[in-house]
Amino acid sequence: MTALAEAEVEYADHTSPSVFVRFSLEAASASKLGLEGAVYAVIWTTTPWTLPANMAICLHPDFDYAAVKTGDATYLVAADMADGLAARFGWETPVVAATFRGSSLEGLVARHPFVDRASTLILGDHVTLEQGTGMVHTAPGHGMEDYIVGLTYGLEVYNPVNPYGVFVEGTPHVAGQKVWQANDTVIALLAAQGDLLARKDIEHSYPHCWRCRGPIIFRATPQWFISMEKNDLRRKALAAIRSVRWTPKWGEERIYGMIENRPDWCVSRQRVWGAPIPAFACDDCGEATADLALARHALSVMERDGIDAWYDRPVAELLPEGAVCPSCGSAKLVRTNDILDVWFDSGVSHAAVLEEDDRLSSPADLYLEGSDQHRGWFHTSLLCSVGTRGVPPYRQVLTHGYVVDGAGKKMSKSLGNTIAPQTVIDKFGAEVLRLWVASEDYREDIRLSDEILKRLTDAYRKIRNTIRFMLGNLAGFDPAGAISRTDRPEIDRFVLGRFDQLTTKITEAFERYDFHVFYHALHNFCVVDLSSLYLDIVKDRLYTYPTASAERRSCQATLFELTDGMLRLMAPVLSFTAEEAWS
Repeated sequence: MTALAEAEVEYADHTSPSVFVRFSLEAASASKLGLEGAVYAVIWTTTPWTLPANMAICLHPDFDYAAVKTGDATYLVAADMADGLAARFGWETPVVAATFRGSSLEGLVARHPFVDRASTLILGDHVTLEQGTGMVHTAPGHGMEDYIVGLTYGLEVYNPVNPYGVFVEGTPHVAGQKVWQANDTVIALLAAQGDLLARKDIEHSYPHCWRCRGPIIFRATPQWFISMEKNDLRRKALAAIRSVRWTPKWGEERIYGMIENRPDWCVSRQRVWGAPIPAFACDDCGEATADLALARHALSVMERDGIDAWYDRPVAELLPEGAVCPSCGSAKLVRTNDILDVWFDSGVSHAAVLEEDDRLSSPADLYLEGSDQHRGWFHTSLLCSVGTRGVPPYRQVLTHGYVVDGAGKKMSKSLGNTIAPQTVIDKFGAEVLRLWVASEDYREDIRLSDEILKRLTDAYRKIRNTIRFMLGNLAGFDPAGAISRTDRPEIDRFVLGRFDQLTTKITEAFERYDFHVFYHALHNFCVVDLSSLYLDIVKDRLYTYPTASAERRSCQATLFELTDGMLRLMAPVLSFTAEEAWS
């Protein structure tokens, strides 16, 4: 089990047990509301395994809550949801005995249904009426919103789950059980006590790990963070974004919004592989430290002996002489086993590559990757560089979409719908593969199928045959004796003018990285301007006029300039064809 970055979390359908649970209000709290008999607060959750860590029940301060009396019991739920819940629970002749503003219920105390612990009623704006009861089970050790509201109220951040997803020894009723197994145990316990009001399995969107595809759990654990506010990292990063050229342009606002709203960066992970964080913990006070002097000494050992030295060498060798805990002064320091987030590894690649090679310059001229890297490589590289160098690691960033099949489905190994580049080369040739890359608007998802490649093969042959026809009519032509443009027939000057426009269009497109403009413009020029117009008209001159005639020499000079210019435009994309024709 390890911490996951937000970028490593994907959402997929998942079946969870949905349960409604009652928490009994203490007599003193019920009395404050003027309610007699048994009074319960009702919560709803799809993670029953988190109930052992419940510390509070959260209400919205501006919602109205109804005290619904049925039989000898009274239940507190959101007033707007009371009728629907009464029907769901099968309450007989429910009566709303009173209503209360959420803010007036703050500080009342309920009892945990199966742990001898108080559960205080608190307030939070994250409570909604979309589902549940309007009263949210709160376990600060198992959820971001729970953790934040828990800090506000000084609740214990209680996490009884170990790094293996198993409840620790001493946890009432579920010790030694894995969290998913504990769901059934908790539900059975609630049912036996009469505190389970309803239960139903539901299918809903749930966070999963993008690597193992398994559902994730939330548990509060000590981690290493890079603050976005300390040293003004957020503001500096946002300013740096504005100095970079982004292609497509929308990428600038996308990453700006991500940096503007992101939390502090959790850079630690708990895996058995990766770059270790050179931090130490104190055996006496328990505090962990990444003191720079201690870290630098450990890094010098790893630089000399390799990264495995962190694990293989005695701690005494990793520490400078006389090292003590900065918090308590104890010399009982031990190494920690956390590794760096792999996104931190990629985020410092600009320093490891560009600054270590004299042939390269920093910042990079261009970062090129998929559109998902606004939250990945582009994102972490920006934070690392701005935080340590004060400047962005790149001058330009270009992003592209995903390759999809003919039906529009994203290509992936797991779906088995990928097409290997070598397969395309073996079947259609490398030039067709290059032309496909250039023909697609990479800003959107990029389609690839045999049908698409066959169409491009026809287009490639048209371009190639047009060049071959012009080359075939240059026999005996000497550029030194070419007729000047001003002395050529109007049709020759016209097609050269059209080609000048084409050159400008394609050159500017290359500078903007709009490669698809090259393909469509060049192919259209070959089909329309040349084959259907100019070449069709001048065939008579080429085939019937004498070799030394001005008409034939003018046409050959024009064909020479067209061929020369087209090969130069083609060279960045159809490099093999351009080289072959040039030779």
